[in-house]
Amino acid sequence: MWKYEKRLQYPVKISQPNPKLAQFIISQYGGPDGEMGASMRYLSQRFAMPYKMAKGALTDIGTEELGHLEIVGAIVHQLTRNLTPEEIERSGFGLYYIDHTVGIWPQAAGGIPFNACEFQSKGDPITDLYENLAAEQKARSTYDNILRMVKDPEVCDPIRFLRKREVVHFQRFGEVLRDVQDHLSSKNFYAFNPSFDIPQGPRCSQLQGCQASGKREANETGCQ
Repeated sequence: MWKYEKRLQYPVKISQPNPKLAQFIISQYGGPDGEMGASMRYLSQRFAMPYKMAKGALTDIGTEELGHLEIVGAIVHQLTRNLTPEEIERSGFGLYYIDHTVGIWPQAAGGIPFNACEFQSKGDPITDLYENLAAEQKARSTYDNILRMVKDPEVCDPIRFLRKREVVHFQRFGEVLRDVQDHLSSKNFYAFNPSFDIPQGPRCSQLQGCQASGKREANETGCQ
């Protein structure tokens, strides 16, 4: 359950509309490396994650990404409000306007709609965490690209905040990955899925032994 606070995680106060910039920034709303995909990725992965630290981090970061989605939406909204039809046409924003007026809709900068295939929830801790590390770096790269194109300080300020959070998330997922690997044998942590191949729960009295050995058969370890 979530408790919503009626404020942005970071303030957005843009005084000058610029629909051209909005077309760039909307990619971080619904593009391939955007905040919508990030939040859905982490909040979906947490259900199959067998380790408490990792599950907690996925919940925390996934929740924060929902806040980032709201920030990006606010940026796009403030860049496109109070436009005249002439400004819309002159800026190249017309194609978006025809379908959505100035509503916020998840798409990439190139106009491709958001697709759930842009993120993965594999149900394998190692697989999912490596995906998350790459996802945070790709998002950071996209924010870098946006900052190269944007000169308005009122727009750059919240974008820089979002970029910094991608770096922090990358570091946190690195810590989580090390914690997950500490539960496993360094000889085989990459070769099996600890959320599926290893018995979990209170009936497995030798869980740590199972995880260290990487054995799949319960009767070999005494786990029932």
